[in-house]
Amino acid sequence: LAICWSKLGGMSVAVLDIDPQGSLGEWLEARERTLGEDDVGLAFRTASGWGARREARALARDYDMVIIDTPPKAETEVKPALEAADLVVVPVQPTPMDLWATEPILSLAAAERTESVLVLNRVPARSRLTADMREALKEFPAETTRAFLGNRVAYAASVGAGMTAMETEPGGKASQEVQALAKELLQRLT
Repeated sequence: LAICWSKLGGMSVAVLDIDPQGSLGEWLEARERTLGEDDVGLAFRTASGWGARREARALARDYDMVIIDTPPKAETEVKPALEAADLVVVPVQPTPMDLWATEPILSLAAAERTESVLVLNRVPARSRLTADMREALKEFPAETTRAFLGNRVAYAASVGAGMTAMETEPGGKASQEVQALAKELLQRLT
């Protein structure tokens, strides 16, 4: 999403990694090795705890869009990010276990009065379970985006070089999916 908004949307974009796993930072370092430090296409910061809220607000003054990568369940880490957010985007794989894991983050976002939206992720082609899960998501206190991300090799294959599927396969289905999602989320924010 960050690269899509930056490259196709002409927006200035910053990403803030507050997930202790640090995979976003690893991806960015791979991107720097591939493209060079001056050509990554976005700003990057890390923070934790209350620093996440402070860093997000500081970045928001200088960038059109700030994306915060949070850990999936650490309430003390996620809460400050939710306080600074305009929209919480929750990726959900179409499985019952992911549905169960989604409820706590929606509750946290609701407590902060921050709008949430669900995005189906790693959606298998032609699966009855996906239709069932989409129906089950209607019971949640957040809408599900029309756009979704399929279970495509292009996403995983591009990550190792710090790239995106949009860059490695610009005409591919994965690129089309990300662009559709980016457009839909941007419409929600404006």
